[in-house]
Amino acid sequence: MNRYLGIALSVALGLLFCAFTAYGAEDVSGAVEGTVKKTDAAAKTVVVKSADGTEHTFHVVDRTTVHGAEASGKGAEETFHGVKEGSHVVVHYSTKGTEDTAEEIDHVGKGGMKVTEGTVKGIDRGAKTIAVKTADGTEETFRLTDHAAKDAGKGIGEGAEKTGKVTVYYTEQGGEKVAHFFKKVF
Repeated sequence: MNRYLGIALSVALGLLFCAFTAYGAEDVSGAVEGTVKKTDAAAKTVVVKSADGTEHTFHVVDRTTVHGAEASGKGAEETFHGVKEGSHVVVHYSTKGTEDTAEEIDHVGKGGMKVTEGTVKGIDRGAKTIAVKTADGTEETFRLTDHAAKDAGKGIGEGAEKTGKVTVYYTEQGGEKVAHFFKKVF
């Protein structure tokens, strides 16, 4: 009888391991660029419409950071630190099951992040930098945020380091340019 108990225990532990592995596999990260269509402070959600017309709903949580936008005036809490309807944003998110959670929201454009285009000269994942040659021939080096460095290994930066023209969304912090997001220009 102890033999059967041992087999049953092994099977149960194996199933439990598979369940935890499957649960962890659901945690997917990505980024979406688009225009804020709606914010809902009560539900703590932001709806972003991407260039292809797809609407994405993101949950905003306490750990969500916002870059390139400032809250001001009455009702600033409802605009999630200056991100409001019509804002051009890049949302870095994680997915658990069917729920997308905004980890970082980058406000792009007037009063937000700066944008530059150029040709990638190199990406150094160890140093977390990207070097870009702009149209006027100058070479600029940007420090990559953790999200940008992570995304550089996925579809956002895929192939960009070989041939690519890219658009870099950045801020200036402590005298250096910090790339929060970059994408290949087609």
